[in-house]
Amino acid sequence: MTTRRIRGSAVTAALAAAVTACSAPSGGGSGDGRSAGSVVLGVASEPATLSPLLGYGKDGNSKIFDGLLARDADLKLKPALAAELPKITDGGRTYTYTLREGVEFSDGEPLTAADVVYTYRTVLDAKTNNTFKSELDAVKEVRASGDDQVVFTLAYPYAPFAARTVLPIVPEHIAGEQDPNTGSFNTEPVGTGPYVLSNWSKGEKLTFKANPRYWGGEPAVKTFTMAVIGDDDVRATRLRSGDLDGAVLPPNLAATFEDDDAKRTYEARSYDFRAVTLPTSGKVTGDRAIRRALDAAVDREAMVGKILDGAGRPAYGPLPVDDPAFTEDVERTKDLAGAGKILDEAGWKPGKDGIRAKDGQRAAFDLLYPSGDKVRQDHALAYASDAKKAGIDVKVESATWEVIEPRMKDTAVLAGFGSTGDPDFGLYTLLHSSLAGDGFNNMARYDNPAVDRALDDGRRSQDPKARRAAYDKIQRALVRDPGYTFLTHIDHLYVLADRWDGLSTQLEPHEHGFASGPWWNIEDWQPKK
Repeated sequence: MTTRRIRGSAVTAALAAAVTACSAPSGGGSGDGRSAGSVVLGVASEPATLSPLLGYGKDGNSKIFDGLLARDADLKLKPALAAELPKITDGGRTYTYTLREGVEFSDGEPLTAADVVYTYRTVLDAKTNNTFKSELDAVKEVRASGDDQVVFTLAYPYAPFAARTVLPIVPEHIAGEQDPNTGSFNTEPVGTGPYVLSNWSKGEKLTFKANPRYWGGEPAVKTFTMAVIGDDDVRATRLRSGDLDGAVLPPNLAATFEDDDAKRTYEARSYDFRAVTLPTSGKVTGDRAIRRALDAAVDREAMVGKILDGAGRPAYGPLPVDDPAFTEDVERTKDLAGAGKILDEAGWKPGKDGIRAKDGQRAAFDLLYPSGDKVRQDHALAYASDAKKAGIDVKVESATWEVIEPRMKDTAVLAGFGSTGDPDFGLYTLLHSSLAGDGFNNMARYDNPAVDRALDDGRRSQDPKARRAAYDKIQRALVRDPGYTFLTHIDHLYVLADRWDGLSTQLEPHEHGFASGPWWNIEDWQPKK
């Protein structure tokens, strides 16, 4: 984690009218008037559900729940609901966890092994509507051994399995009485974590209060509110007015706080990348030559410099350049001549307007990005500009996710992905053909048998060299047969009022702002003296 003053261009005029229309979250006012134990944070989005059975908090950092294990600031695994790290036997096929003594759910009921078994069995149940079952593909059986031990039996040795057990545990005595897909638990959760949900106004805010029964000790921050503000400019302006104590911001807006001595900017490195999905069903995006030409035509370095103000790195694939499994010789620079050659050889010929065509089909397609997201907008516009230089016409269009989701099966999207912890965590759901079109998994509907085999090899092998070789094959295949145009890996930026100690950031996944950021450990914050 670093804190820094960020250099950058000035932002266009703030949205004063929008700010006037915004009301302060409950418990708020100005930063100076807010109680010492209260924090209001501005985030870009909210979860669809607060149930871990449907995916909430599955990668850790849920403030309502705990997993068997958790991660520290350096992402090292540490015990949480488990008293210690698991005992691994049978050649990596059996993991045994012993539960921490004296843990209670926030309603006062004790945590038992039966709750853990219920959680995992329900997550893996085909009737449960989540899209992360494949992440627990290795689990053959989970059973209780008494009240305080849980035994996982794996179908095959899965090297990073322990990291999957940060999945939050839910109470069987409540969730087990409901339909996991539609029950009230999805919006009225009960967990063992440091906070309990006290209010959720959909689309506006979520408010949490300290859990007096928390096994780790009651937090100093007694209440915190996540204000849901989709528009980057509005989020920045509300932070500037004192309506918010902190916010996640894009680089150009974070830069406007560089002279504010009452605030600090935190920068978190991440696995979060921006990429364009290129659906294989599209008449244009389904052509491999088009996809290869776009990969060659984009200027990744310019995007990092101009859009991210240097707060990021070029993305040559789903793994960042500093990941141990990154294949260094897949790095590539903008090559318009190469893009033109690829298209010429494939029969895409320039028309009078400069846009190429083949068999009467113009090299043109739509590109959607979520409205209010300035970083994605700028990536989309830069991508379209680079594509046009290669003779490909990309029409950029903003839309809400409600509009994007039904169209993304056959329309390109400026998307964000990225998972920390192990290459399998991000690559399998992004690329494996068995997950094509499964929610936001494999949005491009990518289908490459060689990549599927390498993904399976990487998942099932315990030999580090064999796993490295599998992920090397995948990265090279994505150059020859790209299903996405990878653009940049983004550093996440947060600006907060400087009135608390204990703030830090982790290496972050794509999902950020709500569970990540300097508030990933808000239960450990202490007021400045």
